[in-house]
Amino acid sequence: MNAQQAKFVIGLAVVSGAVSGCAGSFEAETDAASPIAPRIQALVDGNREYPRWENFPQATTDAPGPVEVAARVQGLTGAGASLQTDAERIEWTLGDPTTLANEITARVDAQQMAPVTAETQAEVEAFAEQARRRAEAPPPIDRTPAPSGDGPR
Repeated sequence: MNAQQAKFVIGLAVVSGAVSGCAGSFEAETDAASPIAPRIQALVDGNREYPRWENFPQATTDAPGPVEVAARVQGLTGAGASLQTDAERIEWTLGDPTTLANEITARVDAQQMAPVTAETQAEVEAFAEQARRRAEAPPPIDRTPAPSGDGPR
């Protein structure tokens, strides 16, 4: 117990020393030889007491009281309970995921297939190869400097 108090006192002493050391570094020093020193000092002296409490806006008094806040909370709690009840009454029809997937597959298979989707694997591969050939970069440009007087190659 005493060791804990000693640690607290030492920590408090360290923090207070650090704060007092930092406080001195915030004191402004103006170079008296500067041509704008009188103007700076006049501005500092003129605003030394700013801000004043009368410059701050007044606190609003139209905030709801504890009774009104409690009533609003009760209303939200009631609305949440009503929503929960409504959600529990919904009959969810998704059922088994495997059955649902089979039903969707059957509906898709029953649709007429468009001619473009009936292309064979060979046609798809031929199109892909053609696209790859078109995507090849052109040969590199010869960047060797031309001998003087010849002009561009």
